Amino acid sequence: MKNDQGAKKSSTTNTGAKNTSQNNDGLQKRRSTPPLLEKFFMDMMKDIYWAEKHLVEALPEMQKAATTDELQDAFEDHLLATQKHVSRLEKAFRLLGKVPESKKCEAMSGLVEEARSIIKETKEGTMTRDVGLIIAAQKVEHYEIATYGSMVQLARTMDKDDIANLLEKTLWEEEDTDHHLTRIAEFSVNPMADEEDNEERNGEDMSPERRNGQYATSTASMS
Repeated sequence: MKNDQGAKKSSTTNTGAKNTSQNNDGLQKRRSTPPLLEKFFMDMMKDIYWAEKHLVEALPEMQKAATTDELQDAFEDHLLATQKHVSRLEKAFRLLGKVPESKKCEAMSGLVEEARSIIKETKEGTMTRDVGLIIAAQKVEHYEIATYGSMVQLARTMDKDDIANLLEKTLWEEEDTDHHLTRIAEFSVNPMADEEDNEERNGEDMSPERRNGQYATSTASMS
């Protein structure tokens, strides 16, 4: 009888040890596996990092293709801001203890290709091209605004306020760029494109010099 009780006690002890070992293994696994939110956030970081670097390559093409001096200047400013956004993302990676890493952003790749298609399909020196380029650029801005807005909120949820504050600066700058492009379209490029269409129907030709002269007049009245 004593031997049976000893065997049962030994069995119970072994089972308890086994369960403790399994629990420890499970705890260790949970500690070594990044939380799903953190993994999702890092995927977004890699995605937008690729997107910003790809945009750095595309913006000079858009600037060169633009008709008006004002839109060319806007794209130049956007390029400088985008280069700053790349550096800011690299700082965010470092704050997270990670090496900056990118993965292809299919959304940005498609948006840039759309901008290149507009350049190919529109006539050089026309306001119609500028209308198309502004639309393409604002699609890019809206994607970036949505991405950075989501990342800021997710960073705050994970108690990473330093990262959230850093990315929020970029979010504000993206919103400013979008508003600036809207003003260019609303107060000059779109009305002038409409006038260009009317003149084309009447057999007239509006030179780039005249377009830029009218743009300077309209922007002066805006201010």
